[in-house]
Amino acid sequence: MAKIHWSPKKNKMDPGQPTQPGVLLNIDFMVKNSKRFADSGGWGWGAFDYEPATDTFTPSTLVDNPPQGNDAKRGYACHTVAKNRDYVFTAYPKR
Repeated sequence: MAKIHWSPKKNKMDPGQPTQPGVLLNIDFMVKNSKRFADSGGWGWGAFDYEPATDTFTPSTLVDNPPQGNDAKRGYACHTVAKNRDYVFTAYPKR
C-alpha cells in the first residue's frame, strides 16, 4: 500500500471539496510479507520525504514527525493500535 501526504490547499474550482492537494510532503509504503517481516506483524514499512528543490525523495529519519526508524519496522510501533485490523488504519470499502 502507498499513502501520499500533501499539504492541503484551498480548492477554488469545486465548492463541494473545500481542499485539494497542495505541495507534496512525503510518501509512505506498507508491504505485506509474513516471512520477511515476521517480527513486525508481517508488514514492512518505508517512508520517504519529498524535496521540492531537487525533485527527489530521501528516507525519513528520527527527526521527522512521527519519527521514522532506519529499518522495515519503522511503522510497527504506531500501527500496533490497529493490530486487530492487520495493522492497517485505513478502512477500505467493499469493491
